[in-house]
Amino acid sequence: MTEASHKAALKTEIIKENTIYAEPIAHVGGFTITNSLINSWLVVFIIVIFGAMFKKKIKTIPGKLQCAVEAIYEYLLELFDSVTGSPKKSLLFFPFIFAFFIFILLNNWMGLLPGIGSIGQVVSEHGEKIFIPYFRGATADLNTTLALATIGVVASHIFGVISIGLWNHFNKFVNIKTILAIPKQVRQDPMVLMVNPINVFVGLIEIISEIAKVVSLSFRLFGNIFAGEVLLASMSAMLAFGLPLPFMFLEVLVGLVQAIVFSLLVLSYLTMLSHAEH
Repeated sequence: MTEASHKAALKTEIIKENTIYAEPIAHVGGFTITNSLINSWLVVFIIVIFGAMFKKKIKTIPGKLQCAVEAIYEYLLELFDSVTGSPKKSLLFFPFIFAFFIFILLNNWMGLLPGIGSIGQVVSEHGEKIFIPYFRGATADLNTTLALATIGVVASHIFGVISIGLWNHFNKFVNIKTILAIPKQVRQDPMVLMVNPINVFVGLIEIISEIAKVVSLSFRLFGNIFAGEVLLASMSAMLAFGLPLPFMFLEVLVGLVQAIVFSLLVLSYLTMLSHAEH
């Protein structure tokens, strides 16, 4: 094949890549609508519609669907109690954490449905035809997982301020109370000259750990879901019929586990920061 014919073949070939970033689909003013954002909107729409329909069907004598939902609710409350150690806190945090769980779970599973990643448009870039899907699993986009992690960590600080007060919460990280206590305690216990500065240093390290929480939460979820999509794409390229099926079942399990892990980690952050430090 000559060089000219090779270039002509490249121009007619449609390239489909599993990019690490979400592809833009449309622009509204200065706002870019990506395929992962569309998928997120679709999941929110499904949750709202199901919630509205389920609310209308709630009865004193529950049907099969209501019994199933109530059983899941009771199981999750028991699971939350094992983390919070308080049924009152479990009930307080449940709506927030369950919203995380169901949103992440549906987004994890949406990437496995037919049409997600295979329905899209072909655009020309730099003389090449590139396929861009209209839908992409939102949790396979680092922007989505980073936003979810940031919301979870920021919410834990908000709940911390509400639970123990702004001053006590602030002193968990910038321990001014420990510094002010040194002149009062040094006569009774000279060791405070060593211990209290260490406590101040530990508080500053906690600030770094809060940033690490955002990084670990977002990259863990993104890495697992994106790797799963790449794996399924690779298996489908090798043999489209049969071979990807066991891996799809594996990804269903991975999607569930990752939703549970993310939600319980956020719940543990909420619980830890709602306790006063002693």
